[in-house]
Amino acid sequence: MARYTEAVCRLCRREGQKLFLKGDRCFSDKCSIDRRAYAPGQHGQGRKKLSEYGIQSREKQKVRRYYGVLESQFRKYFAMAEKRSTGTPGENLLQILETRLDNVVYRMGMAMSRPEARQLVRHGHFTVNGKKVNIPSYLVKAGDVIALKDSSRSLEKFKAVIEANSSKPVAKWLDFDQNTLQGKVINLPERADVDLPVEEHLIVELYSK
Repeated sequence: MARYTEAVCRLCRREGQKLFLKGDRCFSDKCSIDRRAYAPGQHGQGRKKLSEYGIQSREKQKVRRYYGVLESQFRKYFAMAEKRSTGTPGENLLQILETRLDNVVYRMGMAMSRPEARQLVRHGHFTVNGKKVNIPSYLVKAGDVIALKDSSRSLEKFKAVIEANSSKPVAKWLDFDQNTLQGKVINLPERADVDLPVEEHLIVELYSK
């Protein structure tokens, strides 16, 4: 499957805000947004007035890049969000994206970024309810238990990540024990739990055309 492989800091600059794609670098003075707060490319500093479609498209691209999903995946998630009998399509879409396994691993503090979490999941380091799951797009449910696999607990990589994230808060819809390296989905996330400033109604309007 195709995946973006260029410099991810360009994505943050294009969207004009931090998407937290580089772990600790995003919190340091090396962050590209802090150093060059304009779009990449030779015309990046030029002012461009976006059309209504352009504004809606940028909002969609922002969310898609934040969670690291392809366009085809994003459309599939939106279709799922529309079919749900409760909630609005926009809020349902964000809830679905939040419950991806790679995002949950990141939210629990077992990875420094979502791209890193995606790679770690693919390498089979985590279990869901006692069974190994190596699919980053796996959608967790309320009550699911996510844990670091026993054979991975002694790796220096995870010891360093857990220590680095020890002071960072875990999303309130999740519970994580740093001693057992095991977490649980307490309940599905609500709109207030998504810390990305996004106007999801613009995405709904885009796909409703």
